[in-house]
Amino acid sequence: MLLWFVATSILAIGFVFRDPAFDHRLLVVGSVLPGVEVVVGGARALHSVTVSIALLAIVMIATRRGSARRRTLLGLPIGVFLHLVFDAAWNDTDTFWWPVTGWSFDDVGAPIVDRGVLSVVLEAVGVVVCAWLWRINHLGERENRRRFLADGRLVSVPPSGT
Repeated sequence: MLLWFVATSILAIGFVFRDPAFDHRLLVVGSVLPGVEVVVGGARALHSVTVSIALLAIVMIATRRGSARRRTLLGLPIGVFLHLVFDAAWNDTDTFWWPVTGWSFDDVGAPIVDRGVLSVVLEAVGVVVCAWLWRINHLGERENRRRFLADGRLVSVPPSGT
């Protein structure tokens, strides 16, 4: 399940920041990054709010206020935070609050897999929303795709219009 997290993260950023200059590239990476834990059998540190806070702190400490680098890098921890929100990661208290609740991880499966058919429905919603985002941002046009890959900007950031 990838497109659910990509779509919901882009929409959330559009509604919250309303910033046409926002770099969405690392937001997309951050929004799917915790999903790699499926490979290790379940939710681990990347599904912890502690890791998200640590990523944010590292970006804030390592970059200068107002710099283009900070502006770009902030997308990563924001994306990871949004993954936790749209994955309902707080439902597993021990993993969400790791290591505050202990250093070991229970044999809790990955939320993406454990939801069964609901995951399929959410991913289908993600496909529809991504298709809509593709259309309103005119990503079918080579120049718009090139610009997005170069600076992460989208032509039309929700909710500014279609």
